Amino acid sequence: MITRPLGKKDYDHIVQVIDRWWGGPTSALAHPVFFYELGQCARVVEHDGILVGFLFGLIAPGPPKVGYVHLVGIHPDYRRRGVGKVLYQAFEEECRSQGCASMKAVTTTGNDGSIAFHQATGWDVALIEDYAGPARPRVVFSKKLAS
Repeated sequence: MITRPLGKKDYDHIVQVIDRWWGGPTSALAHPVFFYELGQCARVVEHDGILVGFLFGLIAPGPPKVGYVHLVGIHPDYRRRGVGKVLYQAFEEECRSQGCASMKAVTTTGNDGSIAFHQATGWDVALIEDYAGPARPRVVFSKKLAS
């Protein structure tokens, strides 16, 4: 597996497959701002020339700076094969190089796969009521980065 920055062809491919990869309408979350304006932190993973995963993230300026993971997708045939771990490691390296103090990600309640992944990879997990507005709780993940 190789990890590299997101390119335009990758983005075009992702918006065509994301609904199948996620099992439902999700393509709106792959907003073009994550390629055109914030793409310097986005990463993809390839296996034998096939795009098998992506991570859209950004560096929030703070202070302190925070690396925010917005959207991750893994090809269904490549799940539980280390793709997510590779993506997160690449993003964490980018966050460290840009002086981030921590990283953050958010998911909906009931997204058991995401919750289990973040817990297994050392993130703190908190259920925050009304995070996304009244009666819209979210699971918020955080990870401190050693300086």
